[in-house]
Amino acid sequence: MIGSIWDWIVVIAVVLILFGGTSKIPELFRALGRAVGEFKKGQMEVERELRQMVTEAQSPTPPTQLSPQPTGQTASNTAVNQPANGQPNKNNEVEELRRQVEELKRELERLRNQGQAN
Repeated sequence: MIGSIWDWIVVIAVVLILFGGTSKIPELFRALGRAVGEFKKGQMEVERELRQMVTEAQSPTPPTQLSPQPTGQTASNTAVNQPANGQPNKNNEVEELRRQVEELKRELERLRNQGQAN
């Protein structure tokens, strides 16, 4: 019956021509190309931001540059989370990076859905 990918492509093309007409095919492929382009652009942006976060996490920077101190948190609270050498606690950094990765994944999914809607 229909086994290869080319058979499916031919069947889909025939259905598109029958129901959509030949004028709709370029519009369909144009929209598909835009969606793929938006997906790749979002993927590249996420990868760039992840590389930047990893680079920032590996570079020796003062803790105040890694993340702003939440409102209401005192200096004595931050001293508890830091070892004696002044470096931020690695577990806190890892958790912050995980949170940022989850935010980026949600943003990527939102962009994918937005691209599919257009």
